[in-house]
Amino acid sequence: MGRKRSPDELPKPQTNMWDFAAYYVRFQRTQRGMSGEALGRVINVSKAQVSRIETGVQRLDAKQAIALDKLWNTGRLFYLLVWYASIGHDPQWFAQHLKIEQRSAMLRIYEANVIPGLLQTPEYAEALLRSSIEVDPDQVLADRLQRQDLLLRDAPPHLTVLLSQNALDWPVGSPEIMCGQLTRLLEEAQRDNVILRALPRTWATGAHAGLGGSFKLMSGDDFGEVAYTESPGAGRLVSSPADVRTYGIRFERISAKALDEGTSFELIRKIMEEMR
Repeated sequence: MGRKRSPDELPKPQTNMWDFAAYYVRFQRTQRGMSGEALGRVINVSKAQVSRIETGVQRLDAKQAIALDKLWNTGRLFYLLVWYASIGHDPQWFAQHLKIEQRSAMLRIYEANVIPGLLQTPEYAEALLRSSIEVDPDQVLADRLQRQDLLLRDAPPHLTVLLSQNALDWPVGSPEIMCGQLTRLLEEAQRDNVILRALPRTWATGAHAGLGGSFKLMSGDDFGEVAYTESPGAGRLVSSPADVRTYGIRFERISAKALDEGTSFELIRKIMEEMR
């Protein structure tokens, strides 16, 4: 029998729609005296996966929600919770994104405008933050740099980064800061677990699937695959398999237009020369 969790370990329904869904699954199950194993048979998952859903580690999907609605005759309550959670703004979007990022075995990032936070130098990150409207840029900077420890752990995630040329040559800070940042990119790209490719700003590239904005795909054993996208003051985590698939297709279409690794490095070195 599993350890009984304290209230502090369980999702808070006031936090966001996903936590409300997790809370209500557990509430409905326990009200009916139903075991996790029995519920797992209904939604076609293991007892352990039911536990992960109820603790918010794994998210309920649309098919599982429909099965629960049928089982408990809820009038589509769980389906609608999942639907609203999937399309809505989550007040804890960034904190949840960071937790998932840290548990990821594979990360795929497309960045349209700036160098991704995981690969930023302290000087580049500080120059970006000083130009923003962050209330406490020093704390944000410290948190961002601490996130990079993810790439230094014993079993780091596999990281594939596609960078628009706009992200590579937009002036941030000073020529010295930019050259330092681009040097860091070339160094990181030598790691066995890192693939770095550039998307050149040319007529041959033309309009492409990345013009709509930056996004990230995060994959892990305990949560499957989640997409993340953000805009100023807002962000969105996407976990519906059908919706995540659209981001995967978009990533592949951008990748098809990107340079190979060697030519990408040549472009970065050329940009560095022009900045000196």
